[in-house]
Parts: sequence; C-alpha cells; structure tokens
Amino acid sequence: MPTRAHKNRKKRGHVSAGHGRVGKHRKHPGGRNMAGSKHHHRIMLMRYHPGYFGKKGMRVYHLQKNKSFCPSINVDRLWGLLGEEVREKFAGNKSEAPVVDLVKAGYFKVLGKGVLPEQPLIVKAKFFSKRAEQKIKAAGGKCIIVA
Repeated sequence: MPTRAHKNRKKRGHVSAGHGRVGKHRKHPGGRNMAGSKHHHRIMLMRYHPGYFGKKGMRVYHLQKNKSFCPSINVDRLWGLLGEEVREKFAGNKSEAPVVDLVKAGYFKVLGKGVLPEQPLIVKAKFFSKRAEQKIKAAGGKCIIVA
C-alpha cells in the first residue's frame, strides 16, 4: 500500500495521533506473554483458565501409558467391522457364524451400548463388559477371550 493511502496521513499534525495524551501509546504496557498472570492479569487467568497454577493429583514416577491402553468398541458397531455382505451371507445360517477378531481391528474391550441384531457372532477380544457379554450370548454368539 502506498504511503498516501495510510490512515496515519490524516493524523499528521495532531500530537498523539489518536492514542490519547494521558495513557500514551507505549510498546507493551501490560507486559509480554504471561507477565502479570499472578498480579494484574490474575482476573483473566482465573476466569478463562481456572486451575492453571498449582499441582493436582499424585505423581507417578515411571508412567507407562501402554499399561492402561485399552481402546474400546460398543456392541452396536461390531457388525459394522464385518460389513453388510457378510451379514447377509450368514443371515439364514444358524450353524455357522462369522468371527470378529477385535485385537486385529485395534480394539481391546467390548462395551454393551446399543442393540445387536438377532444373529450369532463370534467375538474375540481381551475384555468384555458384563452387558456386552449378555447381549452377544443373547443373540446366539460367543465371547472368546484372547491374551
């Protein structure tokens, strides 16, 4: 943008250039970044970032997150992993059932939310909740625990 188009051209000759005589336009009057977060900016921090300061909870010295890693899936999504064509293939068949290996699909635990179609299904997983096990068995399926 050329200099003649700048807004400042209008303010030439006026001492404070629109920034006021009393407050003055200085560089960083409140301090930079987190300056004053325990002093003059405390209200903003308490309102918008409660719990920013201090400690909470117990220290774990050698935290290994893989020990608590347990991705879960609900009962109503089990058939979605197999696909619609597999469900139609086994629809009338009561002697055979498709097998879903959830560990291979990246899930460890089966939870009991949702409804399961009245069609047997063999589910392999590391963990099952009580409701998930009841729903799978009620549909005529089996729960196989895999290490």
